[in-house]
Amino acid sequence: MPTERDPDDAAAPANGKTTYRAPALEKGLDILELLATEHAPLTLTAIVQRLQRSTGELFRMIQVLEQRGFVEQTMEGYSLTSRLFDMGLGRPPIRNLVETALPVMRSLSLETKQSCHLVFASSGDMVVVARMESSEQLGFSVRVGHRRPIHHAASGIVLYAFQPAEVRAQWETLFVPPATPAERADLHAEADATRARGHFNAPSSFTEGITELSAPILRGDHAAAALAIPFVRTKVAPMALDDVVLRLCDAASAISRMLSLNDGRI
Repeated sequence: MPTERDPDDAAAPANGKTTYRAPALEKGLDILELLATEHAPLTLTAIVQRLQRSTGELFRMIQVLEQRGFVEQTMEGYSLTSRLFDMGLGRPPIRNLVETALPVMRSLSLETKQSCHLVFASSGDMVVVARMESSEQLGFSVRVGHRRPIHHAASGIVLYAFQPAEVRAQWETLFVPPATPAERADLHAEADATRARGHFNAPSSFTEGITELSAPILRGDHAAAALAIPFVRTKVAPMALDDVVLRLCDAASAISRMLSLNDGRI
């Protein structure tokens, strides 16, 4: 017996394929995607204005998202919790890579007296998924969950450099805001140079006094992740920059080998 279907739930585009719609789900996803791009909480009024929907239809969605733990409300407005991030880390392939990397990261940090962090690619961004702080009194570390556009970050360039052409092209469509032609040309040149060197090494364009170091964690010929060190040069630094670069590359290679042996996939 055929079932009734809401005509708004499906549409037939020109290519002949039926595209199903779930308006309520789409509203919830729109809210999550909006909040994910914001650095500060948004009020209900701001969310309504950004999404160009009515207060009534979005208020219920936000309440459900808050009850389920995806959104939290403060005096300033609504923001994402870490639940989506935690769910992503809970996926076996990602969890396996993080668990494999952490002991190596701890040894790297202790040996170099520098902090280090592990980075994945996510929707056109690089995102920090794990970190190990320096044991020294003075150091620089990046918080877990920090995101930056792939083409604006050292570890993002490393992730991009060690990808096949089709993956590079796909990632470029996700850049927000879209990369300009000049930015694309710079990215391609920097990525090719990084791949030839096997690592990234340059003064930070984001923080004064920091040298950004990053090396790929490879599975086959593509980067599953990137290992990075925000190098801080001090008068009592126990290890020179060039030596830190060597230790970083060795650590990334060690994680790559262990992933291969453990058949870790990402």
